[in-house]
Amino acid sequence: MAKQPRILAGETAAITGAARGIGRATAEAFLRQGMKVAIGDVDVAAARQTASELGASTIALPLDVTDRASFTAFLDGAEEQLGPIDVLVNNAGIMQIGRFIDEDDLTARRMVDINIHGVILGMKIALERMIPRDRGHIVNISSQAGKYGSPGGATYSATKHAVVGLTEAVRGELHLMGAHVDLSYVMPFVVNTELGGGLGTARGMSNLEPSDVADAIVEALQLRTVDVWVPKSAKRTNALGAVLPRALSEGMARAMKADRVLAGADLNSRREYELRAARSEPGLEPAPEQPQLVPAAAGEDGEE
Repeated sequence: MAKQPRILAGETAAITGAARGIGRATAEAFLRQGMKVAIGDVDVAAARQTASELGASTIALPLDVTDRASFTAFLDGAEEQLGPIDVLVNNAGIMQIGRFIDEDDLTARRMVDINIHGVILGMKIALERMIPRDRGHIVNISSQAGKYGSPGGATYSATKHAVVGLTEAVRGELHLMGAHVDLSYVMPFVVNTELGGGLGTARGMSNLEPSDVADAIVEALQLRTVDVWVPKSAKRTNALGAVLPRALSEGMARAMKADRVLAGADLNSRREYELRAARSEPGLEPAPEQPQLVPAAAGEDGEE
């Protein structure tokens, strides 16, 4: 029997890192469903501008996802103004790319703090509210880099693998507790946002729009989907790769140039984003710029 889609109208959602990109698109999608939305972002001015543009049923609040007091204040403010939180979308994240051996420690720490610890904090603080109510849904934004290690983004890939493992483990704990709180993780391909700017392309794969991811999140809430692939066809590709011998699956990835999506990025076009990402956590000073990866010589990987 097909699942009955959950009605989202009237529910309250809090979205982290929602001043722009996927977060903003998700806020727009939620509003179309009749939801109330709290936008949290470390860039408070941008968050307020977004909220004013989206209009009624939207508020903007300051948020540093790496700080428990800040995250608690964000959810407190959202509940005071909009009502109990039904949905939390842990969207805030950064991606600074370059060769792992060239990556400075502050860059690695910043990605771990925001991309992993921010999700951990958000889940803990939201679950403290949702479990006693015996309802709620937390959506964690991962990436297809959370299933495949992406050269040129080793630490980023590690953080997104962690989001998948964290979500699965906590979901298991909630089941053992008998708690009726849903968890999902979303794994998009490259999205046309600042974070995804200047990246390489893979054969047979098209970049996504933020609205594509937002629509997938809405569907995940409606159908209580756990693992959300965007596009959906990527799930079949993952299943195929899992049953093939490693040499064959890796050969296919190289043929598709999937190993060059991050490694072949144009860092000059990413410069503005990379500088903003380096200042995205107030507690850390910006790290120096990373050198660009040097592609292998033509023909080295069997490619022309």
